[in-house]
Amino acid sequence: MFMQNSEKQSREKKILAVIPARSGSKSVKNKNIQLIGGKPMLAYSIEHAKESKLINRVIVTTDSEEYAGIAREYGAEVPFIRPAELATDTALDIDVFRHVLTWLKDNEGYEPDVIVHLRPTGPFRNPADIDRMIEIMLEDETIDAVRSIKENEVVPHKMWYLKEDGSIEPILKDIPEAYNMPRQQLPKTYYQNGNTDLLRPSTIFQYNSMTGKNIKGYVMEEMYDVDSLADFERVSNFMQIKEGGKQFVFDIDGVIALKREDLDYGQALPNERMIAIVNQLYDMGNRIVLFTARGYVTGIDWEETTKRQMLDWGVKYHELKMGKPNADFYIDDRSLDMEFLYKEFGK
Repeated sequence: MFMQNSEKQSREKKILAVIPARSGSKSVKNKNIQLIGGKPMLAYSIEHAKESKLINRVIVTTDSEEYAGIAREYGAEVPFIRPAELATDTALDIDVFRHVLTWLKDNEGYEPDVIVHLRPTGPFRNPADIDRMIEIMLEDETIDAVRSIKENEVVPHKMWYLKEDGSIEPILKDIPEAYNMPRQQLPKTYYQNGNTDLLRPSTIFQYNSMTGKNIKGYVMEEMYDVDSLADFERVSNFMQIKEGGKQFVFDIDGVIALKREDLDYGQALPNERMIAIVNQLYDMGNRIVLFTARGYVTGIDWEETTKRQMLDWGVKYHELKMGKPNADFYIDDRSLDMEFLYKEFGK
């Protein structure tokens, strides 16, 4: 019901998505229009904005006519070319956004009620998350900004400053000797992930700030920011996997099952975390092949035991091989791909 009310409010309110896409990236040349998953990077943020039920205008601010053409091709407005002085490495977001708002007011008499800041380096967003963040702004007009955040994997209470004399000082001092406590007993902390930020024009013009004073957080599970060539490769792999149609070959012991040094595989225990990932890949339409060298050393036939374990553990797969078949991806206990899968799919 609230979403319906929000959609009605958004028709009455001006909800503007702004996507800043300058052309001068140094980490990866023309990063914002590099192809990833068959589309320019910039296209994804435009599509996210247009898939939102509450955003009713999408603008790309860029210093490049080439970027402007691509933005228009994917359905965004580019009513002006950004001045060169606002497209440098040191240009601040607030100056870019102040320019957008000033130009729209002076040239069109247009003043948005809520601004949705979508960076062009985020190829993955759930438009429903954008809408829920907009709802937060529409529900409470005292809120100056809403920022997407993600839980910290590294505990800041166990971080230190290193002084010139070699001594160290804890970064956070709100809990006495927190650095000596188990991480499970410490409060959760979050960092702003830069995926989606919301603010009001008054936040910029009255507070000279992109956040203001009353800032709300919106927790997101996923975070994909593409900034380097390694990021492009990682995200490209992730996209291919999500599309399905790939063959994954998983070693059983050390991956699907916890490794047993005594080779008594009948007593093996399941690696539940990896099994959940295997099942997720299966459900995406990828082909899952399991292989094992069980019995290679001892000569014992473990095939029926292995099949029963896979059934009991709920492992989804297409084929079991007592050997090592061909594959697009091998995942075994000696492979870094395990860390990739844990990071990308083990949420």
